Amino acid sequence: MANTINISQVQKQITVVLRNSSVVVKAILISVCLMYLLSFLGEPILNTLSITPGYVVPPNFRIWTYITHGFLETHLWNVVADILILAVGGKLIEPLWGALEMLLFFFIVNIGVGLVSAVCYLIIYVATSNVDYLFEVHIYGLAGYIAGIAVALKQTMGDYDIVNVSFIGMRVKQLPLVLMIWSVVVALLGFACAVYPLMTCTGIFVSWTYLRFYQKQSDNSRGDMSDTFTFASFFPEKIQPPIAILANTVHSGLVKAKICKKQVRKYDVGAPSSITISLPGSDPNDAERRRQLALRALNERLSRVEEQTSWPSMEDQPPTPGSPSTTPTMTESQPAKNNGKLTADNGRQNGDESQITVEDETAEETGDSD
Repeated sequence: MANTINISQVQKQITVVLRNSSVVVKAILISVCLMYLLSFLGEPILNTLSITPGYVVPPNFRIWTYITHGFLETHLWNVVADILILAVGGKLIEPLWGALEMLLFFFIVNIGVGLVSAVCYLIIYVATSNVDYLFEVHIYGLAGYIAGIAVALKQTMGDYDIVNVSFIGMRVKQLPLVLMIWSVVVALLGFACAVYPLMTCTGIFVSWTYLRFYQKQSDNSRGDMSDTFTFASFFPEKIQPPIAILANTVHSGLVKAKICKKQVRKYDVGAPSSITISLPGSDPNDAERRRQLALRALNERLSRVEEQTSWPSMEDQPPTPGSPSTTPTMTESQPAKNNGKLTADNGRQNGDESQITVEDETAEETGDSD
């Protein structure tokens, strides 16, 4: 009975998420379902809609497959996983970006994943002279875009906890690395082809490159140059220093080749208070949004704690006539001390004045006697 209730609750939550999804997310999900139905027509559909490395170069030049390959799935469990992840990811990311940016991110990541994956197989063919890498490999599915959603979640809400128990702890910022390891393990065990880990890795790289250097911000700057979104931050802390050195070297080479822009720091020396430093991509609105997310999470945790713990009310327990009140005593004790101190000081002053008066009177009596 409990399992039935849990399943029904999950179904209701999925239904609510799908119903509240935007037009962009619904259009992508409908396209994936339609492409899945078309996949039953056999090999011709797979060759026409998926990326085949030997067919994207002249003389065939099937450039439309860079767009259609992302919608094509041949297994039902992949379709279900795509629907769930796209619906949840769209619910979390689209309110922050907007529908147009979400759609742009979808096409940039999918086209970039298809292009980079095809180039990788062309390089493998050049190195091995194996024709199978040209015409027997089919690149399709949303594995790269799912990895891109994980990167976007790392950027927007990386400090949120996914699993937090005594011996296992996982945060949103660790999702890309987990997906990368998962894809490699699944491919090594034979549950997926070698294209799957390649698409996952290229999806992480392409989405990070776009979000890091090219995504337009609200202040008309480009990218997100924060220290929490570096390429080395995708890996464990112990191996981040050598990866950071390698990434900085590659970035310097790309800057010299004018592919990437150099990081620029702007100093506002005319600020009334102090020197302010602004970095490209460090939007104050984005920082405020992250603070609001953290405050909301804190309020949710505090509300759960308050529901579990019942605190006694002071109104329900009026003080008895014979019991002393601690609060008035504490508030009145300090003025009493101050008053006592002032009285003692005044006493000393009055004593000194009386002593002077006595001395004066004695002097006058002595004069009179003389």
